[in-house]
Amino acid sequence: MPKDNVLETSADTQRAVEQFLYSQAEILDERRWADWLGLFTDDGKYWMPADPEQTTGERLPNIFYEDVYLMDMRIRRVKHPYAHSQMAGHRTSHTVSNVIIQSEDEASGGVVCTSRFHMVEYRLDDQRYFGGKYTHTLKKNEDGYNIQLQRVDIANVEGPFDFVMQVWL
Repeated sequence: MPKDNVLETSADTQRAVEQFLYSQAEILDERRWADWLGLFTDDGKYWMPADPEQTTGERLPNIFYEDVYLMDMRIRRVKHPYAHSQMAGHRTSHTVSNVIIQSEDEASGGVVCTSRFHMVEYRLDDQRYFGGKYTHTLKKNEDGYNIQLQRVDIANVEGPFDFVMQVWL
């Protein structure tokens, strides 16, 4: 039975989910785009709603609502030699913490978890900071997990942005 709305889960599951999320952050910071895309299921989605109250990304304005095809297209655009927006390059540093297992399907091994993140992006002699909450729906596989849905709720969702985000938080 959950205590204070925290699901009791095994230490092995907790650690495996944490390590998966930390690994995802490392892959993003190292710009290993193909590896990052490989973390998603074939029907996986990356979603950053425009409103924290949104319960779906379908037929509503979103900052991002991308399937694997659209994520792959963005990767190809970012890596393209004529991508002028990427000429100066950029670096990111992600920190992930407060990983909480919200639900676990013991039969399939699937997990829904939340975590908190901070990300700093350095580009064109400027730094931008993003923070917020991740909600991941993870599907168990023989090697660990894949992402079926990654929801990113940024704390400053209604704030102005100097330029469009080229990469994922």
